[in-house]
Amino acid sequence: MADRTAQETLTRYGQALDLFSDRVHAARPDQWDAPTPCTEWSVRDLVNHLTVEQLWVPPLVQDGRTTEDLGDAFDGDVLGEDPVAAWDRAAAAAREAFAAPGALDRTVGLSYGDTSAEDYCSQMTADAVVHGWDLARAVGADERIPDELLAFTAREVTPYAGDLAQTGLFAAPVEPPPGADAQTALLALLGRRA
Repeated sequence: MADRTAQETLTRYGQALDLFSDRVHAARPDQWDAPTPCTEWSVRDLVNHLTVEQLWVPPLVQDGRTTEDLGDAFDGDVLGEDPVAAWDRAAAAAREAFAAPGALDRTVGLSYGDTSAEDYCSQMTADAVVHGWDLARAVGADERIPDELLAFTAREVTPYAGDLAQTGLFAAPVEPPPGADAQTALLALLGRRA
């Protein structure tokens, strides 16, 4: 995504983590097994997914390791007995790794090849934003996505949204209703009905 600055990327990433964190902290103890808009995932599965994504950041960005080096290091349930604390620790470490001087200038070795750390951070931002909505829907929290995160995420995912369904990890885009607002249009692009 060429029309962003490194500072904007870091700012939006921080906001996306805060958004997702608010939803994690809103989950009641009896909601961890509740379904989410991600049909295969419970609330716990969704939070585990985002926690695992954050756990990848320090070794990839700080240590220069690759996903191949790390193998299955973060497979399975990483939430343990206290899912909220596990999320908080992983998010704080990832935020620190991306914010380190020069971190976004690095190249990271992802499963699909070498990627700029800034692009990786931008992808992580978009994922946290969209899954933040999923989590909000599942736990009955505020589903609104702030305008600046909506705009950032739309710019990030629009170029490759059509290919996401082919990965098997995303639903196919759906037609937004007539007159849909920006949030509804973005969610429809990513296979969600708001």
